Amino acid sequence: MSIKRTKTLLLAALMIILLVSSCGETIEPSPESDKLNAYLDKKFDEYVDRHPEYQTYLGIKKNYDRWDDISPRAQEAELRVSSRSLQWLLDSISTDLLNEQALLSYTLYKQKLEQQIADHRYRLYNYPLNQMSGKQSGVPAFLINMHKITTKKDAKDYIKRLRAIRPLFDQLIENLREREKAGVIAPNYVFDHVLNDSKNVISGFPFAGEDSCALFKDFHDKVMDLDVSLTEKDELLNLSKAALLGSVKPAYHKLIGLVNTLMGTYNEEDGVWRLEGGAAFYENALRRTTTTEMSAEEIHQLGRREVNRIHEEMTSIKNNVGFKGSLKEFFVELKENDVYYYPQTESGKKEYIKEAENIINAFKRRLDDLFITKPKADMNVKSVEAFREKSAGKAFYQRAAPDGSRPGTYYANTYRMRMMPKYQMEALAYHEGIPGHHMQISIAQELKGLPKFRKYGGYTAYVEGWGLYSEYLPKELGFYSDPYSDFGRLAMELWRSCRLVVDTGIHAKKWTREQGIDYYMENTPNDELDCVKMVERHVVYPSQATAYKIGMNKIIELKDGAQEILGEKFDIREFHETILARGAVPLNILEK
Repeated sequence: MSIKRTKTLLLAALMIILLVSSCGETIEPSPESDKLNAYLDKKFDEYVDRHPEYQTYLGIKKNYDRWDDISPRAQEAELRVSSRSLQWLLDSISTDLLNEQALLSYTLYKQKLEQQIADHRYRLYNYPLNQMSGKQSGVPAFLINMHKITTKKDAKDYIKRLRAIRPLFDQLIENLREREKAGVIAPNYVFDHVLNDSKNVISGFPFAGEDSCALFKDFHDKVMDLDVSLTEKDELLNLSKAALLGSVKPAYHKLIGLVNTLMGTYNEEDGVWRLEGGAAFYENALRRTTTTEMSAEEIHQLGRREVNRIHEEMTSIKNNVGFKGSLKEFFVELKENDVYYYPQTESGKKEYIKEAENIINAFKRRLDDLFITKPKADMNVKSVEAFREKSAGKAFYQRAAPDGSRPGTYYANTYRMRMMPKYQMEALAYHEGIPGHHMQISIAQELKGLPKFRKYGGYTAYVEGWGLYSEYLPKELGFYSDPYSDFGRLAMELWRSCRLVVDTGIHAKKWTREQGIDYYMENTPNDELDCVKMVERHVVYPSQATAYKIGMNKIIELKDGAQEILGEKFDIREFHETILARGAVPLNILEK
């Protein structure tokens, strides 16, 4: 029998096993499995107890007045916890006594601990201040979006968190100084965004300016909805003003001072290749992000091949809509013609958000055609807040609280409407909302019988691969009926393919920021600011952007293989149940 035939039969057997188990076959109970699951949930709960911000994300109001400990000492303590947990697994669990689901949990948790311990040597190879997830914007965004106020105590806890921003930022500054000694300093253009965000946070009443600052406005609006007396509301508002002026303002001024000092001393190159051991760090980051063994060079070449393929498909659509010029000329037409964009006005922004909601609601009505399990959590669409919209990414998703107290949210950045073309709206909404991130993440955290670390954890290639696969999936149901919208779907896939080229270009091939921007501008129809933001994201998140296309390719490869083997017996609903019903897993585990 040929190797190819043997592989095909094995794949068929595995697919049938997976499909059967996903249809509800009972997992054999075992005392050893119960012992492992109890330990895993205990360790997850202990982690949550050490992280007040994660408690709030999960809808828990336990340490509602505190921030996480982000000091180097806390990181060392986490390393010790991981080392002890790994030893316990090796000494206390007999893997041959575990049922199938528990064995998978054991494998995933053991791998997680081993990687955390191995990667500790790279703990300084990141930028605590950046335009994507830096504390300068993350702290106010957390309070505004996560800290709900339904009681007077909640309001007082909010005030305590405002006061605690000063010691939190002292820890942040300690982390920055530690990285400065190691030569890990962000380029100046990253700090430009940090300064802009920081100044925005402390602009407006009660600081300076006519409008209220974002934090005071948020606190005021939440407090005014409380069922307490006007006297109590005034007291709370006055306490918040004092906290903003006495703690928040000096914390941000101190941070701004340090950033100005760093900018005046350093102006580093763009890629991590410049760091000591940077090449090895990057290859390791690629393995962690993609959950494959693909090298930087293999990923770079895959990206170039995909760019060429998608350009050919785009050319066909261009010809079909009757455009006579070249593909690059069609890109220019799409960039410059106002008909493809909502106006740069408040009404234009609201219209975009409303249409995004309509797109998601229309797809909801077809979920039964594609899925067995659907999420219980609701979701909404909103614009990125004004104080961080200039530096924030194009779009992102925030998971729902498990207890239902907070819906999932698809954030669309309407800062520059030329970055949000109408023809890309469908694909973007499917990716961030339904059937994309909201569906996958909500289903995972609603699963029964899984350890909590699997319900709430994630692997970037799986999560973002599902998001990009979700952009393509609606086409099979007849969505993207407008050829321009289908072109937009391809443009989004093209964007992720270019990411493979540019991320590896910057971090492995020593490309500059300008070379990366030029590549995007030359090969995509995206706005220049979109291209600039993407390259700057590559710089602060080495490897992260490679996950999307590699994850999508793997899911489509598995789907095509299952269809070929099962023929008419193939059921897309069962396939999706197999993909989603175990939570996020590495791609190599997903394939098995």
